[in-house]
Amino acid sequence: MAAARAMRNAYDCHLAPFDLNLNTASTLAYVDQHGPISQTAIADGLGHGRAATGTYIDRLERRGLVERLADSDDRRVWLVAATDEGRRLMIEVADIDKRLRNQLRRGIDRAERQMLAEILVRLKDNLDKTAAVDEDVNDG
Repeated sequence: MAAARAMRNAYDCHLAPFDLNLNTASTLAYVDQHGPISQTAIADGLGHGRAATGTYIDRLERRGLVERLADSDDRRVWLVAATDEGRRLMIEVADIDKRLRNQLRRGIDRAERQMLAEILVRLKDNLDKTAAVDEDVNDG
């Protein structure tokens, strides 16, 4: 948890001059890559709650970095798309991400990174299974 917190703090610190944090930058990046896309799909894709995702989108929209568009297939749904300004900012954010990733990987070779990724995936799978068992116990 300390490593995750330090990583988040590093990103937040480097993104602060752009009035972004890791959550809003990740949301903008996801919209830029996958948009126009629904808020629900963004939340699911990033693993964030819908309410939190809505808050991030609201912040980005107020800054003119994303816009909400009516979904022509479903009038109840709004799609989120990056604006020209949002796409321009993503170029700078991608540069920050690349520099930070290079710093984070210093002294850790590719095989070690791959092993870490595999272990983290297994840990997440174990936690997901534990959560599912806990839900069954609480529901039963």
